Amino acid sequence: MKFRKAKEADVPVIVAMIEDDELGKTRENYTLSLAECYFNAFKNISTDVNQELIVVENEKLEVIGTLQLSFIQYLTYQGGIRAQIEGVRVQKKHRRLGLGKAIFEWAIQRAKERNAHLLQLTTDKKRPDAIRFYKSLGFKASHEGMKMHF
Repeated sequence: MKFRKAKEADVPVIVAMIEDDELGKTRENYTLSLAECYFNAFKNISTDVNQELIVVENEKLEVIGTLQLSFIQYLTYQGGIRAQIEGVRVQKKHRRLGLGKAIFEWAIQRAKERNAHLLQLTTDKKRPDAIRFYKSLGFKASHEGMKMHF
């Protein structure tokens, strides 16, 4: 298993993984002719030093997982850095094999390398299995998250 920064050619397989769940199906629009908005987002992410869009390859060099880490500089915590993990996905045929845990272990190590004082995530309350998984990794539900969609 190899972790590397995503390339533009990886965008279609990343979007396909993001769409491949019950909530993703309602938010994404994966087609063989992928919308330009996804490539524009990739360009913005890939040129931002505080964003890391990562793919996971198997021994056949197939992309089988993905995640995005954002590093957020704060004045609190004495000018600390928070790492935010988002968009963790594993291709359906590779689920339940420990890849999700390996992705989070990699992300935790990467956050430490970047001197983050914490790694945070949000998850939809409609994902009880994911919440149990995150708790098993040591994440604590310490705050109540809120959103405002536009």
